[in-house]
Amino acid sequence: MTYVQATPFLKKRIGVVMYQTSTSKGQELVAQRMVSYFRRCGHEAYLIASVYHDGKEIISEESIGENEYILTSDDELQIPIIRVGSFTSRWPPRRVLFKDSIHTLERIVNEFRLNVLITHSTLWNGPEEVAKFVEWGRKIKELGGYQDPLIFCHMSHFQEPSPRRYSLIEHSFRIAWNQLSLKTIIHVANLVLVVTPDEKVEKVKMGAPRDKCILFPGGIDDNSFMNYSTSNPQELFEQLKLPPDTKIVTYLGTIEERKNPKTVLDVAEKMTDRMKIHFVIAGRGDSEYANQVRQRATNLLNVTYLGEISEKEKVQLIELSYLNILLSKMEALGLAQLEFMFRGVPVITSAVGGQSWIVRNRLEGIHVKGYNDVEGTTHAIMELVDDHSE
Repeated sequence: MTYVQATPFLKKRIGVVMYQTSTSKGQELVAQRMVSYFRRCGHEAYLIASVYHDGKEIISEESIGENEYILTSDDELQIPIIRVGSFTSRWPPRRVLFKDSIHTLERIVNEFRLNVLITHSTLWNGPEEVAKFVEWGRKIKELGGYQDPLIFCHMSHFQEPSPRRYSLIEHSFRIAWNQLSLKTIIHVANLVLVVTPDEKVEKVKMGAPRDKCILFPGGIDDNSFMNYSTSNPQELFEQLKLPPDTKIVTYLGTIEERKNPKTVLDVAEKMTDRMKIHFVIAGRGDSEYANQVRQRATNLLNVTYLGEISEKEKVQLIELSYLNILLSKMEALGLAQLEFMFRGVPVITSAVGGQSWIVRNRLEGIHVKGYNDVEGTTHAIMELVDDHSE
């Protein structure tokens, strides 16, 4: 990939705001890769995140101290991260919130002389507080005070709240947040970054001017493929202990109900008579659902459950795979599918959300009839495995 270097005049100082870091979750990966991409283009960019990584506190409050934030260097993510005081919320569930965020944000913007802020995700206070902070600065300027220009962009990775996934209480709260907080954030933002054209339609319905919505679909971390281009995929193949002519069908993603790997196991169970087709389940999972997937996979001779894998192993697994499979119930985009397609691996997908856009039916892969289409998925695998045409 070619990176266009910013001229000194156009060089920006960018803060990308996300509630935590991760080595497996899509939204966090997009934010982290965005920082890496900007830095390779010559901009000064930082990730502004909590003290949490994949839900676990990795920096203590004592480390942050009275400064309320600390600049860290992450050897694994290879980007500079400004960690701020934060806590896990009781509501909304599964979210991390920043402490005293307006005051902390003001100090970070001033110390690092940031002139661009890009917030990610929904249902947490980062985007809301940045919107308030930006609007505050605009009001200061309107009233005659001096304020350095500050560009605000928001990328929500938007998915319509689904009653299939959430309880009535959480479903209704998400609708309320979108109608109130998200609409305000969209109004204040200079740019709204969307991951698919379908999301752009939704944002326009919410009141965003069409020309404010910019397609930014995340993307490939091609550094990983370059870094491990000389690694031998056979190392992983030998660990799997499979016959040389085995065709590997890979599920790669977090082991969670939304991603629906249990249905992948349903498909594998129907194909136990095709032992030259082997399913691999890889990804992070620490829930009861993940335990159930692991236990069931262990009982199937044509399935290997790898669990969380390293970046090197991920690249090797993609190189070894004959097919990628994803039967998600909801999916804003699907970074893993971009990575498989980047290496020429076809994708069998439930085609929900952004999947229907990034994977074109009968071109990059096959769309089946929804996330529970076991028969259609089985037929699609057979069709592609038995297709000997070039």
